[in-house]
Amino acid sequence: MINNKKIVVVLPAYNAAKTLEITYNEIPFDLVDEVILVDDCSHDETVQVGRQLGIRHIIRHDRNLGYGGNQKTCYRKALELQADIVVMLHPDYQYTPKLIPSMCYLIAYELYDCVLGSRILSKGALAGGMPWYKYLANRILTFIQNILVNHKLSEYHTGYRAFSRKVLESLNLDYNSNNFVFDNQMLSQIIYKGFRIGEVSCPTKYFDDASSINLKNSAIYGIGVLGVSVKHFLCKIRLIKSKMYQ
Repeated sequence: MINNKKIVVVLPAYNAAKTLEITYNEIPFDLVDEVILVDDCSHDETVQVGRQLGIRHIIRHDRNLGYGGNQKTCYRKALELQADIVVMLHPDYQYTPKLIPSMCYLIAYELYDCVLGSRILSKGALAGGMPWYKYLANRILTFIQNILVNHKLSEYHTGYRAFSRKVLESLNLDYNSNNFVFDNQMLSQIIYKGFRIGEVSCPTKYFDDASSINLKNSAIYGIGVLGVSVKHFLCKIRLIKSKMYQ
């Protein structure tokens, strides 16, 4: 706990057996109260590794629901466990769990409602192995999004995030995609509702066992991101309505 706030880390997993242990062992359990592992119908031993590590809360989907569908399960379970702060950490060890205290302190002491681990603030994305086309797309999409949603973030595409309970209870997550664009829809909702977003510099690691979407899916994601931002803009100027922002 930090400032009497219960901290729950959620691990949305898919074929993460090779990296789950090293990720889990870096979680600061002097501050983190609970860990939830949600396995999205993996083809490897992710669940078995989780059990060996002693993770108390393990949920396995009977069918693959997708990245967004996995997170929906994560957040429902975290709120059920009465979490005050929820940290979404990929179990592929692409992001270091050592940043959890910094991210949670900012929320626990009510400086921000949501905190992102930014790979761009550190200027180490390319050095950490991010493919050049992903870096370029990140910068272009972030520039366009900052204009359309009238906000300023260094990036909208990090998968390392921490949320207050109030944020998660306020968002209509069931109206969001079950695919990768879910992350972007969440941020759009958070900005639309006026919550405060902070960023901390986060190193990143790209390696063979780290999860990553391919070029085709990256292109589909990019188109989806632009669609989210346009919808955000049109709703904000009241040309259209969307249940996503209610």
